[in-house]
Parts: sequence; structure tokens; C-alpha cells
Amino acid sequence: MRSPHCVGRHVVFDPGIWYPAVPRTDRLRVRDHSCSCGVVIYELCEAGGLQFIRRIRPGNGQTVVEESGREIASKIGPLWARMLQGET
Repeated sequence: MRSPHCVGRHVVFDPGIWYPAVPRTDRLRVRDHSCSCGVVIYELCEAGGLQFIRRIRPGNGQTVVEESGREIASKIGPLWARMLQGET
């Protein structure tokens, strides 16, 4: 549950596009992230010249990490913005 005093960024729209996370590169950069006050955390990531969104959530007593497809920034950036603004 979001605290009334929290000023972090929150995802208000989940596009439901998740695949199991598979390590594909040695290095990964988190460009932006949602607030950690919620149960599910989202990260805008970049690796190998492509961007993707990572969803981290609890599941069956363990942490589940899922990812969107990897695309160029001009495709993932607008999706990230819509997720934060609540636009479908």
C-alpha cells in the first residue's frame, strides 16, 4: 500500500507483457525505477544498446523477476511513461 507521505514514482498501469528474466548481458544499467514502497517494483533498464522494463515481485515465497521485450529506447521510453501516467 502506498504511503500518503511517499513522494516516489509509482506505476499505475501494468501492460501485462512479462516474460521470465534471462541473463543476456554482463552489464545492466537501471535508468529509472518505481518507488520501493509497493509490493511490486518496476525498473527501466538498458543493456546492449536496448531498453526493457523489469518487474520484480514476490511469488510463492521467492522473488520473481520478469522482463518486457527488449527494444530501442524510442519504443520502450514511451511505454515507461504511459505506465507511470496510467495511460493504456
